[in-house]
Amino acid sequence: MNSINEEADRGPLGIAIIGLGGAVATTAVAGTLLIQRGEQGTTGLPLAEHSDLDLTPYTELHFRGWDLYDDNLHAAAKHHRVLDREQLDAVEKDLQKMRPWPAISNRNYCEGVVGAADSTETHRELVADIQNRLREFAAEIGGRVVVINLASTEHAIDPKENIYQSVDAFERGVEANDTSISPAMLYAYACITAGVPYGNFTPSRAADIPALRKLANERNVPVAGKDGKTGQTYIKTVLAPALRARALHVDGWFSTNILGNRDGEALRTPKSLENKITTKGDVLTNCLGYPVESHLVRINYYKPRGDDKEAWDNIDISGFLGQRMQIKVDFLCKDSILAAPLAIEIARCLDLAGRRGRGGVVESLGVFFKAPMTREGGEPNHNFAEQQLELLRWLHETDAMASHSAPTPASDTVTA
Repeated sequence: MNSINEEADRGPLGIAIIGLGGAVATTAVAGTLLIQRGEQGTTGLPLAEHSDLDLTPYTELHFRGWDLYDDNLHAAAKHHRVLDREQLDAVEKDLQKMRPWPAISNRNYCEGVVGAADSTETHRELVADIQNRLREFAAEIGGRVVVINLASTEHAIDPKENIYQSVDAFERGVEANDTSISPAMLYAYACITAGVPYGNFTPSRAADIPALRKLANERNVPVAGKDGKTGQTYIKTVLAPALRARALHVDGWFSTNILGNRDGEALRTPKSLENKITTKGDVLTNCLGYPVESHLVRINYYKPRGDDKEAWDNIDISGFLGQRMQIKVDFLCKDSILAAPLAIEIARCLDLAGRRGRGGVVESLGVFFKAPMTREGGEPNHNFAEQQLELLRWLHETDAMASHSAPTPASDTVTA
């Protein structure tokens, strides 16, 4: 089918969010509305200072999306208790007008947060519905659209299964309604085949399976992911390279988290938790250059904490003459306040990539993710400082390109 985003000139940008009624999404929508009304500044948005780039302004962003719950966005945001009453009151009318589209429900992939009943449509029907929604959204705003996945974490899958290895095998699975194809994969497939950039902010397997990665590269559609790097892992990828630079040996690193939001509830399911632990646990060896024998990561659902997450780290290190030392970090953060601005910036970057013809896996957005995708599925660079430099290099290079430019077959990433 023809691409939904056929017009390359900058204009309104629609961000369609999977999980629109969640804490991160409602925070992103309400926060953008507050900025557009002039009632809040752009603190926390890492690319706000780069106003010289051809990124779509925050004033031209529009939001729609899918969710398993049909509450209007004001009711959803009030439930999540991320924004204060004054902030919610300021955008109450706008949020009340927004209701999500029905999302794909499949309890085989997400037991903790599901709809009243599983979706009964075929895979092909679900894909067509996703694409129709995106087409209508683009027409409504008179601009382009991108999709960001902010849904609850799905169960882990075996990425080595044959259905995930080739485009042909995956598309046969779509036609056969194969149960190995998850909702996250269907959204990603719908986007790629409709020419819509797709970003995965969750730990779920989506566009990062070989078949969809290949399809995105072939179709020249920008994709990026996975699992937003917001709190504890962000701190790890800053601290670990600094310890390596000073030749301080990490003997052990114990990390624990408590949170009580919907994401935490979904992570109570062991199969969903497996995806999250994997993306959080891969960074240290990459940053330090050696495995940490005692690297433990724990995530605990603790309902009273809500969105006010606590991430606590104990780091045991050895220094000169074998002397032992410790570092302790206690990050008392608001999970959605850290995540929402990154989701917005990923959407703006993917849109820029689409307008400049920089399709396929956009490796240079790796600074935003715990488990960054690579074009060939290889090991990414996790060093935060190097990732940030690569993002800025890519932004300025991409910004300077003419619209409708040819695809770039080579990887965007600088080797660490």
